[in-house]
Amino acid sequence: MASAAGIRIPAMAGQTVAVFGLAKSGLSAARALMASGADVWAWDDGAGPRDAARAAGIPLVDLAACDWSKPAALVLSPGVPHTFPTPHPVAALATARRCPIIGDIELMARAGLGARFIGITGTNGKSTTTALIGHILKSAGRRVEVGGNLGTPALDLAPLGRDGTYVLELSSYQLELTPTLVLDVAVLLNITPDHLDRHGGMDGYIAAKARIFERQSPTQTAVIGVDDAHSCGLQARIAAARQQVVIPISASRWIANGVYADRGWLVDDRKGRAERILDLAEAPRLPGAHNWQNAAAAFAACAAAGLATPAIVAGIKSFPGLAHRQELIATIGDVSYINDSKATNADATAKALACYQPIYWILGGRAKETGLDGLEPFYPRIAHAFLIGEASERFAASLEGHVAYSKCGTLAAAVAAAHRLAQAERKPGAVVLLSPAGASFDQFANFEERGNVFRQLVQALFVTPANTSGGAARRWLQ
Repeated sequence: MASAAGIRIPAMAGQTVAVFGLAKSGLSAARALMASGADVWAWDDGAGPRDAARAAGIPLVDLAACDWSKPAALVLSPGVPHTFPTPHPVAALATARRCPIIGDIELMARAGLGARFIGITGTNGKSTTTALIGHILKSAGRRVEVGGNLGTPALDLAPLGRDGTYVLELSSYQLELTPTLVLDVAVLLNITPDHLDRHGGMDGYIAAKARIFERQSPTQTAVIGVDDAHSCGLQARIAAARQQVVIPISASRWIANGVYADRGWLVDDRKGRAERILDLAEAPRLPGAHNWQNAAAAFAACAAAGLATPAIVAGIKSFPGLAHRQELIATIGDVSYINDSKATNADATAKALACYQPIYWILGGRAKETGLDGLEPFYPRIAHAFLIGEASERFAASLEGHVAYSKCGTLAAAVAAAHRLAQAERKPGAVVLLSPAGASFDQFANFEERGNVFRQLVQALFVTPANTSGGAARRWLQ
């Protein structure tokens, strides 16, 4: 829960600080800096964000035409490129004048809060794992604030003292802008190709993710997934350096001195005893093997933070789940309607496709570099695909000859078509699954908006004539 007071950064008092990009985190940083006694120069390329900042009393300075000898730092929105593929002109000006470019997470690191920090990154699963760790700690009575890339901007979180813990989701964009952040527990779930244009290729992306472990000491812990080659190599390198405690995790295999899933059980082998600690079927809001990795990561992180096994297990079992991540919206007749809008690339969508059969699959949006690559083994699970957005033609070409599909254009049309077909065919275990394998920006502001629209469309199905015939059972899930 955000505090009205928010976090202050005394180290920035009296300094001029430029802030570029006035979305949620930028506005949050500007407010925190002003409250800390800094002289803020805020700017955004868009008139709308500038108007919102002006209305909030935040000073505006055109950073394309200012005196760059004055700012002590440029606080850059993580969505703004500063290296690849081409630096934004404001970032280029700051670099030319040797003005440090940082982010709001770095400001938090400089605030001298004295609390513990747990950071979570990875190509997929980081939001669920962040929320799960926060839930476990709160359920155990810890003082916890959860945010960062997930939900509340970091500087809007409540100030915590030495008995508090911040649980922060950290994107690769944010990690690049955190030169002094040190985490008590750093979690890397996995690395698969994503955002490669922003990092100059795979090596740059891996390096950005690896920054989560920088500056850790022997009393601090790195939790690292080993189910992909990139993360496995990174785990071996970090373990060999012996700079911090390293706990490997896996969703699919035994791993010495780690935490892993074995045939549906969560196993703790940190002390070499391979103790079965949880039947993962007792955690219904964490379906599928990918969520077994999330559970293993959360267990390892919370154990490193000092929680006892029974408290962690109880927290995993009571986890309510996260919106837009395989979120069960409703059941109509025998068909489940599932919102997985957060699946913005093929690897994330694979996690959902592995969990269900038969699937009436809604996909599309703005395609990532890899398109639908790697999803071919799941095609036999698909009863029919419903294509939306910019990626329709590209995705249709991938599905041609393998999966029956319809080009629907909009999400509303896709939901209506998927609903009609799924209800007509009445296949046991059927799901209507929104798991787009693409970004939302062609038709929606973000994946949250896309998922919320899906939820509204499914809810509207409850009052359509199609749902009142034949006495079909209907269940809306809050």
